[in-house]
Amino acid sequence: MAYFVYILASRHHGTLYVGVTNDLARRVFEHREGQGEGFTRRHGVGRLVYYEEHSSVNEAIAQEKRLKRWKREWKIQAIDAFNPEWDDLYEQLNR
Repeated sequence: MAYFVYILASRHHGTLYVGVTNDLARRVFEHREGQGEGFTRRHGVGRLVYYEEHSSVNEAIAQEKRLKRWKREWKIQAIDAFNPEWDDLYEQLNR
């Protein structure tokens, strides 16, 4: 099974959210639809701009915790390296 660490953004260089899941397409869909009462709904965060795949849930959770501790500037640099245009990668997941 694959596990994903991902970053969502409200817009280019906007509000960021870091999460972990075993079903990236489903989880991003939930964020986009505003399901739940959480941070992403309150801040309009639903654009998938970064993700990485891990084979171990423990590895993925550890990486999520690392990313959450990163300075905002470092997260932006990671996104810029992975997805320079900050395109919404969600549509690519469903191809």
